[in-house]
Amino acid sequence: MTAARIIRTAAGEAPIACAIILGTGLGPLAEALEDARVIPYGDLPGFPPVGVSGHAGRLVVGTLEGCRVAVLQGRAHTYENGDPRVMKPVIDTLAALAIPRLLVTNAAGSLKPDMLPGSIMAIEDHIALFGPNPLIGQHGDGRFVPMNGAYDPVLRRAIAGGAARRHVALFEGIYVWVTGPSFETPAEIRALRTLGADAVGMSTVPEVILARHAGIAVAGLSLITNLAAGLAPDAPSHAETKTVAAAGAAAMEAVIRGFLVEIGRAEARHD
Repeated sequence: MTAARIIRTAAGEAPIACAIILGTGLGPLAEALEDARVIPYGDLPGFPPVGVSGHAGRLVVGTLEGCRVAVLQGRAHTYENGDPRVMKPVIDTLAALAIPRLLVTNAAGSLKPDMLPGSIMAIEDHIALFGPNPLIGQHGDGRFVPMNGAYDPVLRRAIAGGAARRHVALFEGIYVWVTGPSFETPAEIRALRTLGADAVGMSTVPEVILARHAGIAVAGLSLITNLAAGLAPDAPSHAETKTVAAAGAAAMEAVIRGFLVEIGRAEARHD
C-alpha cells in the first residue's frame, strides 16, 4: 500500500488544503490540531527516518483555524546521509494526495544584525549554490524547473496578512542553503552576506525544489535562532538553536494560524 493510501485510510478522503513541514523546535504546533490522526513516518513507505533531535518524525492530519492540514513533525536533512533527495518520497506523497500548497518552516541563523534571535522571516527567495540539486538524476524535460517565484507571491501575501492579523512583526528576506552539519565560518558568513543572503540554514531548499517540480505552490518561514558566526561574541550551537526555537514557537504558531485564516478566506471567495 502506498503512503498516500495509508494516509487516506487513516485520515479520510477529505481534501487537505495545505501541508506544513515543521523545523527544529516547532513540533508542538501539531498538538493543536483538531480531529487529529497521527501516523509515524515509520508506517509510511519511503518516508525517511529522522535522526536529528527536535524532530519527532510523525505526520499529523487534522484541522487548524478551520483549515484541513497535514503537518509533518520533522524532516530528514541532506547532511544525514549526503542525499539531497531524502525528502522526495514525502513530497511525492503530498503531490499524490493533491495537496496544492506547502508551507516549509525552519530554524535559521541571521546574517542581519537587526534581525535578532526570536525574529520570524518570511522567505522571499533562496540561494542554493553550495549543495547538490535534488533533481539530479531525474529524466525528461520536467527536471528543468523554473525557480522564478519559487516562493509563491500569493502565499507570501497570505503570510504577511496572517502576521499582521496576529500582531507579529515579520521580516522578509533571502534564505541561503548550506549542507552542514558544521556551522559556517565567519569568513563564509561574510561571503554569504556579500551574495545578498539574510538568513542561513541547512534544510528547506531541497524540499522547495522538489515541491516546485511536483507542481505544489510553496511558502517559507524561518525562525531566527542565532546570529551567524562572526556577528555575535559566542559561536552558534545546536543547543542554542533548539532552545531559541522552542521559545519562539508561539510567535511562529501565531503567524501560521494567521496564514491559514488567510488561505481559508481566499478559498471562500473562490467558492
